[in-house]
Amino acid sequence: MSTEQLAVERKALRINLDSLKYGTFAEIGAGQEVARHFFQAGGAAGTVAKTMSAYDMKFSDKIYGEADRYVSRKRLVQMMEHEFRLLQDRLSGDRGKESQFFAFSNTVSALNFHKTNECHGWMGIRFQLEPLGEMHDIILHVRMLDRENRLQQEAIGVLGVNLVYGAFHHHENPDEFIQSLADGISTDRVELDMIEFNGPHFEKFDNRILCLKLTQAGLTDAIMFDTGGHVVQSSEVLYKKSCLIERGSFRPVTKVNLDMLENARNQFIERDGVDEDELMVFMELTLGSLANEGSINYEDFISRIEVINACGYGVLVSNYFEYYKLASYLRRLVKKPIGLVMGLNNLADIFKQEYYANLEGGILEAFGVLFKDNIRIYAYPVEKVMFERYRKQFRRGDNVSLKESSSGLINVENLLVADNLRNLYKFIRENQFLETIRESNRNNMKFFSRDIFEQILNRQEGWQDNLPETVAQMIDSKNLWQRPES
Repeated sequence: MSTEQLAVERKALRINLDSLKYGTFAEIGAGQEVARHFFQAGGAAGTVAKTMSAYDMKFSDKIYGEADRYVSRKRLVQMMEHEFRLLQDRLSGDRGKESQFFAFSNTVSALNFHKTNECHGWMGIRFQLEPLGEMHDIILHVRMLDRENRLQQEAIGVLGVNLVYGAFHHHENPDEFIQSLADGISTDRVELDMIEFNGPHFEKFDNRILCLKLTQAGLTDAIMFDTGGHVVQSSEVLYKKSCLIERGSFRPVTKVNLDMLENARNQFIERDGVDEDELMVFMELTLGSLANEGSINYEDFISRIEVINACGYGVLVSNYFEYYKLASYLRRLVKKPIGLVMGLNNLADIFKQEYYANLEGGILEAFGVLFKDNIRIYAYPVEKVMFERYRKQFRRGDNVSLKESSSGLINVENLLVADNLRNLYKFIRENQFLETIRESNRNNMKFFSRDIFEQILNRQEGWQDNLPETVAQMIDSKNLWQRPES
């Protein structure tokens, strides 16, 4: 027996041999792989009350209620609620005082015969931490990356056992729980891009931080939060939507950040295929921008999420430093138009060939991914004096030159890239992959975000001037980002 099978079997056996644990398994879409492990481990009669798979959609609706999408968080919660309620209704009197009830559920879309579908699923467990105790939920979303249906089923089985085991043995330590989820499965087989702990005992945990830890553990490259700061699953949020996204450090959101995004939005909704009512607009942070001296400050992370939410936007946190990787990720989720919003400084940076030295096709390969199909970049102009300061202060932007401009603004039209890339730049512009944001407020262009952050840290007179009113009020009321007095 392999090490992987032995590890899974031991976990299942330990649950089976614990007389307190008693529950049901309801699985749809990838066989009954999780329940199978518990049966094969031995001793399942004392643990498993029932297993079932309501594969037929109409039959499933009759049991759990209707759902718009069968592989969705809503369907998963319906399954957990129904199965846990049956346990309580039927067995509380007989064994409620000596059992910790649980209901494990999953709803999965495994690889179809034609290999054309999105392979993902929802998995969760509702459980008690003590007999007659209150119920608690752990929910996660998984993408299956194997290219064979059988292998995907195997991965789901292992992951399900890890979830059940972790719920009972690692619930006090989310770091250990997250690390244990991938036991016996390599991260090139599954991606876990959302996790949520709910229940009275879990109120001390912040789901936003737990999801961030998924990226730190290498279990996913992107997580998403809605405008209320709640953890959401990106493929559900972006389903049948267009999207517009602005990358930044947002420490904090400034007036220029909002000016960029709101004016880009006005242009974006003019595009064919964009329905204003079906548009998602959000801001993106990279793990690199969150890191402080090599580690992530979770308090700082939460502050950034909250000020973005205060401005009415959701947040994507990604591990995609290169824009072409972000574009590839979004294109997998979004079939309608996609817009990327950036300043001229960042636009100049994406023409640095050294960023793509690790690609066999170099900058051409990266641009083939970035400038394709439904993606368009909206570039915010910058004052020439500020661009020159950017070059000098940050030692960047030396790969481009500038045409003379009567307005003193640098935009898509008067930016000159290196000679060997000018035909490539011309191709991108002529094919409308790149637009200047037409409207801009020059009063917002006098400072870099780092300058503004220093003003905030020192509570320098006038520090609120470059911030939206809601952001300034939040920083003041919550005492965010203030340098400790020496």
